[in-house]
Amino acid sequence: MQTPASQHVTRVESAIRSGQAARSTIAASWARSVALYRLDPAAAGQANRLTASELALARERMGALLPTAAPHLDRLFQTVGGLGGCIVLADAEGVALDRRGHAGDDGDFQAAGLWTGTAWSEARAGTNGIGTCLAEARAVTIHRDQHFLARNIGLSCSSAPVFGPEGDLMAVIDVSTARADLPEAVSGLIGATVSEAARRVEADLFGQVFHRARVVLVPGTDRAVGAMLAVDAQDLVIGASRAARQQLNLSGNLALSPRPLADVLGQGAADGFEDAERAVIARALARTNGNISAAARALGLSRATLHRKLDRR
Repeated sequence: MQTPASQHVTRVESAIRSGQAARSTIAASWARSVALYRLDPAAAGQANRLTASELALARERMGALLPTAAPHLDRLFQTVGGLGGCIVLADAEGVALDRRGHAGDDGDFQAAGLWTGTAWSEARAGTNGIGTCLAEARAVTIHRDQHFLARNIGLSCSSAPVFGPEGDLMAVIDVSTARADLPEAVSGLIGATVSEAARRVEADLFGQVFHRARVVLVPGTDRAVGAMLAVDAQDLVIGASRAARQQLNLSGNLALSPRPLADVLGQGAADGFEDAERAVIARALARTNGNISAAARALGLSRATLHRKLDRR
């Protein structure tokens, strides 16, 4: 009689042989695990772990991300911790750098590898929440026997990517639980909560990097998507989040090659000097609640000069 682990190995091997990878994202990840990473679904043993010094260096390389993410991880744990899960923040290499969990469950999660210093890339652990999220650069939920390694089929994992202020994939937030009675639908709800936490971390990182700029949300997008633009005092776009880059087809280093906000948003603003002058005057009047004398002082003009310009508008 086959054990659950051996049944899982048979299922994985059958799915790969039958060509299911073309129809299923999970089977496609299984196929990568075999073809690219030469992994065996029946492999036992401990997960790969960094030494203490290696872990310290990996945490140092993350810069502001760890302290920025910490309060969001705390709130996430308050929300989902009661489901018997733990929260892991992993870097772009899939190494767990920070975690939250209940002390009573720590022994089980440490044995399963859901611990700081453990590597969870697909190359190391096959199909799993952290590694597959990194491989596909999207939020994923890997529920129990959707994992590649038989040793991980007791876990249900929901992960979301964290993209940096320039659109690069920096980290993954993962919530994993070993509860056997957790329905797959509940895992999906946890996944939505994890994605929201990841977007909040992104927004904080974006605001820190572009703290001198005006942050503009891309019109027509859901606020939760996090499509943000950083705009300087000249109305030039000098930064864009991953979601904004995808939405507006932006690429490259915008700080080195800024673009007019109106052009980026497709608003077709006129570039003539008179149009620009009118816009400057309109902003000055708005800031002074229509007080012409105050607006003139702000613009470095005499009241009479500003009146002449207004007469030409």
